[in-house]
Amino acid sequence: MELLVSFYETHQALILDIIQNSILTLLILVIASIASKLLRAGIQKAIMKVSNGDEIVASLMSKVGGYIVYILALVIILDLFGVNTTSLVALVGAAGLAIGLALKDTLSNIAAGIMILFLKPIKKGEFVEFAGYSGTVKDIGLFTSVFETGDGLYISSPNRTVWNATIRNFSRNGRRRMEIVVGISYEDSIETGLKVLQDLALSHEAVMLDPKPQVMVQMLADSSVNLQLRAWCTTDKYWETYWSIQRQVKGKIEEAGMTIPFPQRELHITMTQPQAQELLGQNKA
Repeated sequence: MELLVSFYETHQALILDIIQNSILTLLILVIASIASKLLRAGIQKAIMKVSNGDEIVASLMSKVGGYIVYILALVIILDLFGVNTTSLVALVGAAGLAIGLALKDTLSNIAAGIMILFLKPIKKGEFVEFAGYSGTVKDIGLFTSVFETGDGLYISSPNRTVWNATIRNFSRNGRRRMEIVVGISYEDSIETGLKVLQDLALSHEAVMLDPKPQVMVQMLADSSVNLQLRAWCTTDKYWETYWSIQRQVKGKIEEAGMTIPFPQRELHITMTQPQAQELLGQNKA
């Protein structure tokens, strides 16, 4: 006990200073926590207005704002305990350079993620295709982007792979053109077939009238004359409209008295005269 009392009396100023700094540290952390939450909420609300409701950008920027508050709080706490923050910042800078060189691929993902978030070649909820993959955008982070394929598979791709690839965005323009091909017999009337397709498109409620549906002869194939219908509809109704027209087209063609032919081949057999005579002899027998 006497030893503790003696230690306290000897280091009283230091102990009181440590206690004071510890209390201030707790107070700073509490203030930083409250300030971080308020700042994140404010940034998210502001960016949601500016970016037209882009949740991903708002979430990312609010997190960055919250981290900055905690970093400032850490610098203040270190300064309270007498740490030379100027030297520390220089040391962190040098360490950051070394880490940056070692993690250049990771940093390139961060840079690509920032470019994706601000230039917006893809957005959450859009269906896109890139680098041989396709799926709906679920999330865009600093390091990776997450997609869900049409059959429910999870895809996590590094941001630089997405950014460096040619991106086909099926949702962005709000409308898509479908192309439906049907073959009719060479004996059937091309004009009748084109009219059937045109009437089918114009009668469908989901098909847009501007641009107007187009019908044409796509190809004179081996066994059929292939007619093509090109029609536009809104992106959200593309597949249901495509399947609906595909389901109806066979019946409409048959109602008009035309046929959808099977593949046909003409076979020509060449024989020598002795082979022909032998064959005739076998038939007579």
